[in-house]
Amino acid sequence: MTAVSSRPPAKGTVLNFALSADDIRASVDKIIAEAKATFDAVAAQPKPTFENVIVPLATRENKRGAEYSVITFLQNVSTDKSVRDASTEAEEKLEAFEIESMMREDLYRAVHAVYENKKELEALEDEDRRLVEKLELGFQRSGLALASDKRERLGEIRKRLSELGIKFGRNVNENDGRKTFTREELAGLPDSFFDGRETEVVDGVEKFVVTTKYPDMVPVMELARSEATRQQLAVANEQRCPENVALMQEAIGLRLEAARLLGYKTHAEYVLVEKMAKTPKSVMDFEADLRSKLNALAKRELSEFEESKRADKAAAGEPYEGLFAWDFRYYANQIKERKHKVSNEEVKQYFPMKQVTRGILDVYQKMLNLRFVKVDDAPVWHPDVEMYEVWEAQDGTFVGHFYLDLFPRDAKYNHAAVWPIRPGFAKPDGTHEYPVAAMVANFPKPTPSAPALLTHSDAVTLLHELGHVFHSICSLTKWARFHGTQTEGDFVEAPSQMLENWSWEPSVLRQFAVHHATGEPIPGDLVKRLVAAKNEGAGLFNLRQVFFGLFDMAIHDTADGKVDAKAIYNQLREDVSLFKNGDVDTWGMATFGHMMGGYDAGYYGYLWSEVFSADMYASRFLKDGVDNPKTGMDYRREILRPGGSRDASVSLHRFLGRDPNNKAFLKSIGLDTD
Repeated sequence: MTAVSSRPPAKGTVLNFALSADDIRASVDKIIAEAKATFDAVAAQPKPTFENVIVPLATRENKRGAEYSVITFLQNVSTDKSVRDASTEAEEKLEAFEIESMMREDLYRAVHAVYENKKELEALEDEDRRLVEKLELGFQRSGLALASDKRERLGEIRKRLSELGIKFGRNVNENDGRKTFTREELAGLPDSFFDGRETEVVDGVEKFVVTTKYPDMVPVMELARSEATRQQLAVANEQRCPENVALMQEAIGLRLEAARLLGYKTHAEYVLVEKMAKTPKSVMDFEADLRSKLNALAKRELSEFEESKRADKAAAGEPYEGLFAWDFRYYANQIKERKHKVSNEEVKQYFPMKQVTRGILDVYQKMLNLRFVKVDDAPVWHPDVEMYEVWEAQDGTFVGHFYLDLFPRDAKYNHAAVWPIRPGFAKPDGTHEYPVAAMVANFPKPTPSAPALLTHSDAVTLLHELGHVFHSICSLTKWARFHGTQTEGDFVEAPSQMLENWSWEPSVLRQFAVHHATGEPIPGDLVKRLVAAKNEGAGLFNLRQVFFGLFDMAIHDTADGKVDAKAIYNQLREDVSLFKNGDVDTWGMATFGHMMGGYDAGYYGYLWSEVFSADMYASRFLKDGVDNPKTGMDYRREILRPGGSRDASVSLHRFLGRDPNNKAFLKSIGLDTD
């Protein structure tokens, strides 16, 4: 394993995350004042050109990137409530300002004049021309062609939608579910689950505290033999944030109203114009075709689940009442263990987080021809956070920074995601700004008797999210607007999904999967069993993804807005995922953050982009060898480097040497493509 070295920071402007609430408020005022000055100057240009209109607007985007991102990022990671509150308020104020600015007729006139100057436009370089076109489209989609009263209403809607999204996310972050159970009620969980776990005395009985955070939720849903325990925790999770039901419902109505003002029949139609899919029909055809193919596979899997649960109920002398949402993970795990002799508890002994993280970083170092240096005593927002420098392996050129914030804590963002904190861009002096990205996750913490241990699924997540990190780090664009993950929304997941395949490669696993106590590498037989179990339950799992995509379209591809998001969510889940909800009232959509965090009318993109990721992996990396340095550099040059500076279809064609197809994707999820 190539070493990840360590030393104090030496290169690049290191960002300051040690901001107080007052600092944040002052930054907001400064950002807005500087932007207003730029906008006023641009709008006053008597003869608009690319240089005096487009360049100042894009330069403003370049410069504001890091400061804006830091102050709005802190709401997700700070332990100081006053800072989180100030960060949330900052995002609301800055978003409102951006919405107002995109409504300025004088600004649009200047941009439109440049756009209409076809002679100048044709003479521009490709990325510059794309910049003009995207600015023009942005103003059009902000309603500048509308009458003033309609434009004013659209601005009000956009501001309210921003507020709703921020409130929704904050509620999810700060309202974890919490239950207490006896050791008997948690039978099936390993001793390590109880090591150092908080307890409470309830009615004279000692009980263990279990939250809905991932490191608690997942093992209970996979291993707790008591259906009542699984049900209670599942219900606690799906009864979180009841106030979010109304927030989502309001957002659905406002999105439709905005789409209609702009001449679209539905919100989905409005959103998809800028995606690879282009139309709601393309999305629905994709989902319907995949659902049809998956159903045959899923029903075979479901019969195994039913057989297992019937046997459990018979042994317990209880009636069989069907399969419920809280049964999926448990029986998927039981069948995997029975058929493939694969236990998550056994596997995670070979996945100590420290070694796995170093190993996965090493995979990226080799593949992308980079070198990472861990920074000692780094200026970070929490002691758990690690900071790394990124350098070119060959010539020693500095590339950028990234941060890893991997353990759960109170009020922290409670899923896994990456924030592109500072985009890269070309500076006027010919140098390039160094990009910065931060990965935030919630992996299991160390216990008094063992280091932090990951499941194989956790390792897949780590590979995936780091894929987003290095999409940001390896991108090289002239303008921040196109940097890194600023691609079409139904392509953006593909580069990260492609990297998930490395977690199933035996040669890769043996590089970093070692027993946390003995240092022994993972046994070859265990690797074989793990790989053999890869597609166990794939039909049912992917139907769950289809369900999320269909729910998204059901609430956003509506022409009348008369939808009950809660009822649709619960009904579609039963119909598509094939598991019952039970008779307890729940509102799982209230924590479906994607719907309020930028994936509205876009969730289908997770499966849509899997088509591209599977094709890239099978057609290049599997064919050429996962360690082939030329393939890695081709991937970096053709997929990561361009970011959104060109259409994703062009990048895919250049990397594959042809247009993509779905054969590798269908094969990867266990479907016969013959």
